[in-house]
Amino acid sequence: MAAQLAVDAAPGRWRAIGLSAMLPTLVTADAAGQPAGPAITWEDSRAEEQADRLRETFGAAAGAPGGAALYQLTGQWVDGRYLLPMFLRLAAADPPRAAATAILLGAKDYLFAWLTGQLATDPSTATGFGCFELETGQWDARVLGATAAGPAGRLPALPPVVPSTATRPLRPEVAARLGCGQIPVCLGAADSVLGALGLGVQSPGQIAYVAGTSTVILGVTDALVYDPQHRFLVTPLAEPGRWGLEMDLLATGSALRWLAGLLGEELDEAAVIALAASTDPADAPVVLPYLSPGEQGALWDPSLNGTITGLTLAHGRRHLARGLVNGIVLESRRCLAVLDETGPFGADLLVAGGSASAAAFRADLADATGRRVVTPGEQHTDFSALGAAMLAARATEQPANLAGPRRSPSPAPRDPDIRRQSAWNRLWDAHERARLAVQGS
Repeated sequence: MAAQLAVDAAPGRWRAIGLSAMLPTLVTADAAGQPAGPAITWEDSRAEEQADRLRETFGAAAGAPGGAALYQLTGQWVDGRYLLPMFLRLAAADPPRAAATAILLGAKDYLFAWLTGQLATDPSTATGFGCFELETGQWDARVLGATAAGPAGRLPALPPVVPSTATRPLRPEVAARLGCGQIPVCLGAADSVLGALGLGVQSPGQIAYVAGTSTVILGVTDALVYDPQHRFLVTPLAEPGRWGLEMDLLATGSALRWLAGLLGEELDEAAVIALAASTDPADAPVVLPYLSPGEQGALWDPSLNGTITGLTLAHGRRHLARGLVNGIVLESRRCLAVLDETGPFGADLLVAGGSASAAAFRADLADATGRRVVTPGEQHTDFSALGAAMLAARATEQPANLAGPRRSPSPAPRDPDIRRQSAWNRLWDAHERARLAVQGS
């Protein structure tokens, strides 16, 4: 890792380290801070049963069964991809590992501890545990009590929650290993939060669209807002007093790579999008892109599965590619419609990463959603890493000269083509009919 970083900047020039990480990813650590087994990533949904039980137990105690009470407290619909349910499943499946676990950490928390010797998590990462109370900014004792009362019988400690701008010096032995000084390490935040920051999405009404293995759609507000249908998560942003109304489409880049592997070894994610671009969206079968399985987006249903309907012998590789891109774009449209229901969000959609680097995908996104699609920077910039660097510069009062050499101009904004609106409306109707039919069965 250090060797890769040193290619662009010699370690002697480093002034701070900023951290970002996907979440929730569980690290179980022993009393010495060492991992007590492999990490469990957010793509692992085996703990759905434990999450159902936690929501019901806490809801019954709070007088609001069905998970509404836990959502109102945490801003999260706590499912099997959150750290507490993950640990509950682990306690049942691997008692020796659970017994050896002294503290539960997110992946970034563990890295911060390894770099600095200090245990801590930030508010955005804390939301991934499933017991972080947004209004107080603290772990909620009632949720922890409901968790410990379950089959685990004992809950390991959780790290203290401190601001995302908190810094600690690099441990001397790590500094020597990396070849730099004892520079400060900034705790950082979730990749969704820092991706939005890197894109320049900080003001109320702005929307970030960050595509990767999954896709994050995040609208900024300056007030705590909850959805009665829990169609979005509420994520504390790095800026105090700012909140992200967040929806995460679980299988976007991963689904495109999966289809590329099925269609031929010479294909990759970009090639699948190029195939789709060569095909009229109306000629494709309907593809419901819930391949993770389940969906979080605006549907939040772990029982959903990927489905293809309307497939015939007349369809080929390009039609399957087109159908999958249609499905991803239409689920993005669903999420943006929820934001519009919730508050006054702007017409611009700031996009980055993965599929969003393709002009054809950005055009589909603009036409299907009626929004202007803007990429504020080079297509292949890692905006989450850029956000982490910006936050570290702010935390350490360093000059944020982060532009670097520009290799290519920013893509031109893409305005929606109103001539395509009726075509995308028909695709939306077919998409919804298929979803409701499959869900009903």
